[in-house]
Amino acid sequence: MMMKIGSQFILEIKYSDKFEKFKCKLVERKGQFIYIDYPINIETKKTAFFIDGTQLKCSFVAQDGSVYLFESEVVGRVRQNIPMIILSYPGDDQLIKIQRRQYVRVETAVDVAVHPLNKEFAPFVTVTSDISAGGAAIIAPNSLKLQPGNQLHVWLVLPMHSGEYHYLKFNAKVIRIIPSDDLRNKVSLQFAEVNAHERQILLRFCFDRQVVMRKKGLLEQE
Repeated sequence: MMMKIGSQFILEIKYSDKFEKFKCKLVERKGQFIYIDYPINIETKKTAFFIDGTQLKCSFVAQDGSVYLFESEVVGRVRQNIPMIILSYPGDDQLIKIQRRQYVRVETAVDVAVHPLNKEFAPFVTVTSDISAGGAAIIAPNSLKLQPGNQLHVWLVLPMHSGEYHYLKFNAKVIRIIPSDDLRNKVSLQFAEVNAHERQILLRFCFDRQVVMRKKGLLEQE
């Protein structure tokens, strides 16, 4: 089974003119139905109430760090130890795996510390140019002479709009070098061995930044 009890789901209403996402947890699974706790709007932090028949797009991060998507519908409610919403579940064979290249890439500057895996250069601190759940582009001095395939350790500080901070450490591989100016290059990195919890934090951070940029008018509404 791809999902486990306690897995966090990200929900979107399939037919909506609002850019809203909701988070919830899987409480129970019975055959073609899954039971979730009441979803929370990621932006407003308010509990959401979906009427029966609401069609949803649901995504979650599996234990291997892969992201899966499926379509669902609200079929009812039940109260046991906690109030739960019952969703239809199409089955594991209907899950759609989201490829890394499909991760939303957000242009944003966050602090990152970079250490070489094999002491090819002195560690340095810089900022990202953009970031996604699969990797990031960082600004690096062109004197480093980095090459595609170089292995790095990176430490990221991800500040959420709520004031919460997340500190993540990844092994990363240099994918390509993009000249930026006479002194700096943009270095594209791919994160390695990202677990489900870390992937969820990265996805949440990218969505969080999208919401902030939309409010500032820097992104068009979908």
